[in-house]
Amino acid sequence: MKNKIALKLTLYFSLSLLLFSLIIGSVFMTLFKNQTVQLHKVDMEKRATSIAGTLSTLISNSNAAATQGNEAGGTNGMNSANRMGGMMHGMGMGGMGGMMYGMGGYSSYLQFLDEIAMADVWLVDETLQLMTIGHMTNRQINYADLPADADQVVKEVFQGKTTFSEGFSSLLNTPTLTVGAPIKAGEKVVGALLLHSPIQGTKEALQQGAGILAMSITVALLLSLLLSIVLAYTFTKPLNRMKNSTLQLAKGDYLAKTGVQQEDEIGELASAIDILSERLESASYESDRLEQQRRDFIANISHELRTPVTVIRGSLEALCDEVITEPDQIKAYHQQMLKESIFLQHLVNDLMDLTRLQNPDFKIEMENISLGDLLRDVLRSAQNIARGKGILLKTDIEPEAPLCSILGDYVRLRQMFLIILDNAIKFSPPEEEVWITFANNTVTIRDKGPGIRPENLPHIFDRFYKSSAVENKTGTGLGLAIAKQIAHRHRIQITVDSQPGQGTQFSFHF
Repeated sequence: MKNKIALKLTLYFSLSLLLFSLIIGSVFMTLFKNQTVQLHKVDMEKRATSIAGTLSTLISNSNAAATQGNEAGGTNGMNSANRMGGMMHGMGMGGMGGMMYGMGGYSSYLQFLDEIAMADVWLVDETLQLMTIGHMTNRQINYADLPADADQVVKEVFQGKTTFSEGFSSLLNTPTLTVGAPIKAGEKVVGALLLHSPIQGTKEALQQGAGILAMSITVALLLSLLLSIVLAYTFTKPLNRMKNSTLQLAKGDYLAKTGVQQEDEIGELASAIDILSERLESASYESDRLEQQRRDFIANISHELRTPVTVIRGSLEALCDEVITEPDQIKAYHQQMLKESIFLQHLVNDLMDLTRLQNPDFKIEMENISLGDLLRDVLRSAQNIARGKGILLKTDIEPEAPLCSILGDYVRLRQMFLIILDNAIKFSPPEEEVWITFANNTVTIRDKGPGIRPENLPHIFDRFYKSSAVENKTGTGLGLAIAKQIAHRHRIQITVDSQPGQGTQFSFHF
């Protein structure tokens, strides 16, 4: 099965629900059984108490009638009283029969006692002699036949208590619940009423309840199983989408997105995968860009090296083959080779500087320096370059003015400003002005040269990027890239504002 998590979740849900159902069913059946038996006991106790009360009333009425007859009839009354006393103190089967014979209401009540009680009723005296037996038992019961706990039940009844027993079940050949209630004559207990009620009906009720419960649990489990399947697949659906997205990422499709929007841990995981895809896309783009830069760098450096190497080699071959023999020509060839070797030296030095500055592990010496002193030093160095073209360097920086204190590498910052000033002087027409100003923590270098075309502005800081102007034929194309890296390492922002034919302005924001 493809969706293994959904299968496991469904299985776990089903087992949990089944275990829960078994526990709930067991607890319910136990409580239901106890409650049913308890209700049955309460009902039997009420019936036994009511019957015992009726019998007590009948006996009391019979005693009262006997007493009145004794007073009125003399010896006959005395004989009746003696018979009643004998029946009260030792109610054997014969005594009970006499009592039934002498008491019309009492005897009639006993004849219909089972029907009245809706159960089997026994009357027992204190010596466990059965005075009467209900219709439930179709054989003669002797003292030896009674269960072991019968004497304890009768004893508690003759103490005036109402008690229960299940010991008569084996005697009556059916599961039976027995309740014993006292029969009183006045305040004296003269007999025990044993009310036997089969608990077969209770068992049937329990079986019906168990059947209903089992059916309910089965239906609930089926519905829960369907629901658990739906929930499991709903839960695993975003996981499958995330899996598909990660597989696409593994294949190089960094634009793949999960599309999962949830406010939970799964949603957070999906969001993390989406962020990862964006980072991978950015990294892929950056990797492609760096690879293209590497190729461009190799192509550019090969191009930059080819010309001076070719010139030097050609000059050396001409000199070695003695093609050139005139001293003036030999001197010119030597000067050309020196010029090309100086260019190569500058190129190598610039490449080394740029490589070091682009390396994050390269440390630059940071110290507190005065920006005013730095700019004045730069102006003094640039004067020699400007003087050759008749360029006038102007500034609004007051002599000895500290301007502000900055944290940086003095040599590198001086190199950065000289690169920009050298370009400004190089591209400015003769006898023009180049301004260096400072305001609002910003140093500005402005010239009146030909300017930079808008389409070229985004590339002026790229390595080996050079304009086709004749003034730039001796440049290596690395100066502005070095200046940009120095500014970056000092957290200085460089902005360029240039209009063709109106000059260029470089601003350094500290």
